[in-house]
Amino acid sequence: MLHVQGLTKEYDSPAGPLAILTGVDLRLERGEAVAIMGPSGSGKTTLLSVLGALERPTAGSVTLDGENPLALDETQLAAFRNRRIGFIFQDHSLLPQCTVLENVLVPALVGAADASAEARARKLLDAVGLAPRLDHLPAQLSGGEKQRVAIARALIREPRLVLCDEPTGNLDAKSASAVASLLLDLHRTQQTVLVVVTHSDALAAQVGRTARLEGGKLV
Repeated sequence: MLHVQGLTKEYDSPAGPLAILTGVDLRLERGEAVAIMGPSGSGKTTLLSVLGALERPTAGSVTLDGENPLALDETQLAAFRNRRIGFIFQDHSLLPQCTVLENVLVPALVGAADASAEARARKLLDAVGLAPRLDHLPAQLSGGEKQRVAIARALIREPRLVLCDEPTGNLDAKSASAVASLLLDLHRTQQTVLVVVTHSDALAAQVGRTARLEGGKLV
């Protein structure tokens, strides 16, 4: 379960503290998903960064399954992110020199060796329709295929929370719909908590539940 309470994020500016998020509350149970919308500059990406423990809030709390990641030291926090949180970005951020299979395995290379990781990677790549492309490099894939690899990579550690920042933003309408359907199918299969930031009404409709960031608050 993801529980966000009173989340506030401010940045210093010449004119004084600049509030980006002000008292955000959000509660999602395992298997639930939400699309977060709002105009550019409303704080959507900042919210994802705080939820993903990449930035610390100015005030408020974020817990995942009752654990507060921001109470951990930096080494513990890095391990928490790697184990419990999957990230999918608008830019797939694949390593160009690595094959499809190697890209998916990257998060599994951190920490203790996991003999089952390659089997999980192959299973995920089969699920996203890329089993025949394991040895291909990213340059040999279409935009939609690259984003499918990114989805598989985000799920390789079987995370509890998956955070997506405009995951279909660089895709044409047909590819975007296919990638969104695939993401949601895998979300339901793995029973993750899914948070999707998007400008796309079509993607938000596929997610189902929608919230908007307005004036630093979720409504």
